[in-house]
Amino acid sequence: MKNPPSLDHLIAALKVLPGVGPKSAQRMAFHLLQREQAGAEKLARALDRALSSLVHCERCNTFSETPLCNLCADSERNQSQLCVVEMPADLLMLEQARCFDGLYFVLMGRISPLEGLGPREANLDKLLLRAQDGVVEEVILATNFTAEGEVTAHMIGELLKQRGLKVSRIARGMPVGGELEHVDPGTLAQALYERRQA
Repeated sequence: MKNPPSLDHLIAALKVLPGVGPKSAQRMAFHLLQREQAGAEKLARALDRALSSLVHCERCNTFSETPLCNLCADSERNQSQLCVVEMPADLLMLEQARCFDGLYFVLMGRISPLEGLGPREANLDKLLLRAQDGVVEEVILATNFTAEGEVTAHMIGELLKQRGLKVSRIARGMPVGGELEHVDPGTLAQALYERRQA
């Protein structure tokens, strides 16, 4: 028996979510239609509203409902420091940590040649324009410590250094409150390598 076309369309739409395969998408579709119709309608309205009202901030490239997001519009923030992150979720984590009072640039991705993602997909052209605005003095690279994040940080660092900007990279190492016996060998080795004078 074949599914009705509208059900197939719903399943196909759900498969665009990360980590959702055909079976998971089918389970979600059946759940939404059978047990959670009010939730499905709420989800549809929220998606429609987000798609129609969200744009990219003109300065930092994160999602915003206005041309400038609330962080970029805040004149109290340190305008001379620009922290580069891969995704809006990374920006939110840094803000929750309350450890940085500068501004951000969100790449909306990373460089990953194996996935066909190059400098254009990581918005490096927009970043270079933003970093060379005459106000930014230091660019802090806070991409993830994955192979792709390291490649992205290296490429950005080289491009910015060529333009005379100060570039730094967030440190790797031991988690706060972590115990040596529970830390993976790679993290422990990096913490020892990047040690500082006490």
